[in-house]
Amino acid sequence: MADSDNTTSLPFVIGQQGGKRNGATGAEMDPALSLWGEWHQARYVSLLLCRVQQRLEARIMANTGIQVLTSCKSVSQRMQRATAEARAEYEVACEAEVFAMTEALRFQDSLPYVEALSLAGIIAKLEMILGADRDIGDPTDFPWPHISSVLRDLKALAGNLPAYRSARANTRANVALHWKEAAKLVAALEFEEAPGSSKLSARGI
Repeated sequence: MADSDNTTSLPFVIGQQGGKRNGATGAEMDPALSLWGEWHQARYVSLLLCRVQQRLEARIMANTGIQVLTSCKSVSQRMQRATAEARAEYEVACEAEVFAMTEALRFQDSLPYVEALSLAGIIAKLEMILGADRDIGDPTDFPWPHISSVLRDLKALAGNLPAYRSARANTRANVALHWKEAAKLVAALEFEEAPGSSKLSARGI
């Protein structure tokens, strides 16, 4: 976060405070730092899935426009099938994004129950709190500017957290997991809405 111009990294500034080291194993020693990393990962995945659903939405709009201009019946039918497939994929992308955002909120909600064991952990918790400002109606209202001020003061004394970098393998695994769960949900909803599905369910089929 850009709450301070101080670019000093925390591990070098408070690495020896309280007899604890905040080097490569800082996240393992401080639960708040571990939570901060998981929260960042979930938000990053939700952002990627948001971009995917936006691209699919744009593709649907483009295909629909082409379909209107197409005079050949066979081409029009192929476009209709392609558009239907794109809509189904778009619905999966939307649900996958919701799953990722829900996971990020779950990490955020667990924040009050996680103890910070270092100044780095305290800063991580404050960054997570301020990271929720996209869901706030007016981030200029109390207490958001005041929390931001406290975070700036802490960073001025202790330094910034290292920049978060997501591991590509973890990102792909999380995206695939959310996509799989979203596809299952969309398929289940389509089955429930299909004609005659209630009758089949009543018969235990």
